[in-house]
Amino acid sequence: MTAEQKPLDVLVLAGGISHERDVSVRGGNRLADAIKHQGAHVTVLEPNAKLLNEVRELAPDVIWPVLHGASGEDGALRDVLDLTGIPYVGSGPAAARLAWDKSSAKELAHRAGVATPAFAAFPRETFSELDVRSVLDAIIAKHGLPLVVKPIKGGSAQGVTIVRDETDLGRALVDAYSYADGLLVEDFIDGTEVAVTIVDTGDGPEALPIVEIYPVKGEYTYEARYTAGETDFFVPARLEAEVAASVAAAAVTVHEAIGLVDFSRIDFIVDAEGVPWFIDANVTPGVTETSLAPLAMRGASRSEGAVYLELAQAAIARHA
Repeated sequence: MTAEQKPLDVLVLAGGISHERDVSVRGGNRLADAIKHQGAHVTVLEPNAKLLNEVRELAPDVIWPVLHGASGEDGALRDVLDLTGIPYVGSGPAAARLAWDKSSAKELAHRAGVATPAFAAFPRETFSELDVRSVLDAIIAKHGLPLVVKPIKGGSAQGVTIVRDETDLGRALVDAYSYADGLLVEDFIDGTEVAVTIVDTGDGPEALPIVEIYPVKGEYTYEARYTAGETDFFVPARLEAEVAASVAAAAVTVHEAIGLVDFSRIDFIVDAEGVPWFIDANVTPGVTETSLAPLAMRGASRSEGAVYLELAQAAIARHA
C-alpha cells in the first residue's frame, strides 16, 4: 500500500441476539484483527435499534456481517444492509433465506443432482393438530433408526439429535422446537463428516481443502464445535483423491444452486461408498479459532487476513 492509497474501511457486524451470539462475537473480533493486520481500518459494531443511522455515519467502504443465527443469516439483515447502498460481503437476502431454511436448501441440492438424506418437515402445529403417537410411529416406520431430528432453521448443531432409540424421539422433537417453529426428520447417513469452504474473490467459486471432522466423543455437538480439544480435524480430509474431487464439485454445485456468493461453507456426510450427502449450507461460516473455514484456509497455505481482505474487495467490485 502506497502512502497515497487510503486503507480500506471495513465495518464488521458481530454479536446480535441469537443463540449463537458468543460465536459471533469471538469470530467477529478475530476476523477484524486479521483484516487489520492487512492494513485495513476496521470498526466492530454490534447491531442495535440505530443500526442504519450508525452505518450511514460510519460510511465504510464495505460491511462484513459476522452474525450467526436468525439475526444474521435468515436474510432480514441483508435486506436492511441493501437499504444502505453500501457493499457487504456474502450472499444477498434471497439466497440467505434459501440456505437458512434447511428444507429449501436440500430441495435445491437435490434438483442440482447432489444426494441429500430423505427428509420430512414438520411445523410445530403438526403435533397440536394430530395424534402425537401416530405421527411418531409413522416417522420411525418411514425413516427407521437411527434418524436425525434438527430445527428446520438454525446452525451450530443446536437442537440436533441423533435418535437411536424410539423412546428418545419425543424429547428430540421438543429440543428441536426450542430453537425453531419447524423441524426436519431425516435419514441417518453413517459416514465421515466433512466441510467445504467456498471462496470467490472474483474468478468464480473455489473449494478450499476439505476439512474432515472427527469428534472425540462421537458427535459434533455445539460444545464439540467451539471447545478446543473436543474435536480432531484433518486437513485435507482423509479421502481418496477421486472422492475428494467429487465432494469439492458437489460443494460448488450446491453453492451455485442456492445462489450463494463470496463466502460459504457446505457440509456433507461421505458414506462408505464415497458418496457425498449434502447436509447443510452456511451463508455465514464461523471464523472463530476452532471454526472450519480458517482451518481450510490454513490447509490451502493461505493467510486468513489476506483471504478476508480479498473477499471484501471482491464484494466492492461486485457492487460496482
